[in-house]
Amino acid sequence: MGEQVATPGVADTAREVAAGRLSARAATEAALARIREHDPRLRAFSEVLDDAALVEADRRDAARAGGDALGPLHGVPVAIKAELDVAGVVTTFGGEANTTPAAADAEVVRRLRAAGAVVVGTTTMPEFGAFPYTESASRGLTRNPWDPTRSPGGSSGGSAAAVAAGLVPVAMGGDGGGSIRIPSAFCGLFGLKPQRGRVTTAPHAHLWWALGTSGPLTRSVRDAAVVHDVIDGSLPSDRFRAGPLRGGGTLAQAADRDPGRLRVGWSTRPVARGVRPDPTVVRAVQETAALLRDLGHDVVEVHPRYPDPTAAFVPQFFAGIRAEAALVEHPERLERRTRETCRLGAWATPWVAERAVAASERVSERANRVFDDVDVLLTPAVAHRPPRLGVLDGLGTVAASWRALPAIAYAALWNVAGNPAASVPCGPAADGLPVSVQLVGRTDDEPTLVSLSAQIEAARPWPLVAPAR
Repeated sequence: MGEQVATPGVADTAREVAAGRLSARAATEAALARIREHDPRLRAFSEVLDDAALVEADRRDAARAGGDALGPLHGVPVAIKAELDVAGVVTTFGGEANTTPAAADAEVVRRLRAAGAVVVGTTTMPEFGAFPYTESASRGLTRNPWDPTRSPGGSSGGSAAAVAAGLVPVAMGGDGGGSIRIPSAFCGLFGLKPQRGRVTTAPHAHLWWALGTSGPLTRSVRDAAVVHDVIDGSLPSDRFRAGPLRGGGTLAQAADRDPGRLRVGWSTRPVARGVRPDPTVVRAVQETAALLRDLGHDVVEVHPRYPDPTAAFVPQFFAGIRAEAALVEHPERLERRTRETCRLGAWATPWVAERAVAASERVSERANRVFDDVDVLLTPAVAHRPPRLGVLDGLGTVAASWRALPAIAYAALWNVAGNPAASVPCGPAADGLPVSVQLVGRTDDEPTLVSLSAQIEAARPWPLVAPAR
């Protein structure tokens, strides 16, 4: 990557802009300069909005000069995963099958702009986010800033690479089977998958039925909390809606308070059968358990009787891909593996998907029994280390799905169950690459996850920007 890139975070940027020590234009120009310098190698961006971003930044500065009330993201450059509509930009879903720019922002993007954010571009993803590695015929291989020979994960891999490299303070991702947490783990970021229905999916009624949600990837817990508070909330058009946050308040407030003494259960047993976790990720869980014990929490090893989520996850996965593929303008331009996935999923009709949604509720009931005895569950975030680039080269749908199992082995269950879950960095491992753990919370208990993650961050700070390579 050349010299290490230093970049302010979300809260720092917004504070400097609000105080007049930094203009929104200067913050945006700096982000665009970093993108121009480093992205040709990383391939984190699908489209960079140089001119539009500067116009938007100038509007932010004019608003401040005019005495307008400033939002919590005023002047903060943000990147958007290519599955979310950005007005005037083609929503690519990671491929080439759409050609007409979106007429309006997705509701999440609208909320970001209303809070003062400046959209600088869209980020790369595998087509429709089908697999947890950011590789596509359209944009090539996206690289991990920690080691450009390694994958940043996926499907929000472009967003993760952009933030980890310091190109932007925050990028939006989506998580239907781990797609925020997996790239966060591979790139050393904090990534929170919120409770099902916490964040709107508008203009769509759902994202992969009961599986998917949107959220930010950031380099600090508090930055993620600030952005989550901005995008929080469902609309009448949303199929799923979360309950009130446990304890009330905001996630930014949760990031600033002590979590209290918690019951933390830890386990390294994968949900997916046949997966053996790498010793590095097992060690990360054990060391985090020891840290939490030192911080005063009641920490015990648990042996969850995980339900098998396959019958709930697989139909919604196939139905979600097929539903998105049915909306593109040029289906003949879909990638070979995507077309194969659509053919193999012909059985996943809307009726089958609805049955799978009902099965999700049963899975959720059984999965949540672990919280009868603990407040938070600690597991690995992924089962393997960041793989070499091209991990899916030449593979069809079945082989690619098998190859993806170590990435989703701990994550996908909580998409089915709907619980909030976070990938929390532990810093670089002995191999020089990031390692992370996963924290899973009770239903609607994002505040506890954020408070606990912030406590871990303070006790064991992690690098804010990937080192030069």
